[in-house]
Amino acid sequence: MEINIVFRIAAVGILIAVLNQVLIRAGREEQAMMTTLAGLVVVLYWVIDYISRLFEAIETLFNL
Repeated sequence: MEINIVFRIAAVGILIAVLNQVLIRAGREEQAMMTTLAGLVVVLYWVIDYISRLFEAIETLFNL
């Protein structure tokens, strides 16, 4: 696994957390929630290939 993906996920997490707090303090809870969901979708898009490889490795490990 590449360490680069871990740093990218951490950077997005920090950015989304800061944006979330700023938007909540400004009284924009709906936009804060949408920003959080957008960050989650971006990270899941990056990680989906690794999850697929994990399931393939499990499948070959147990000969399913």
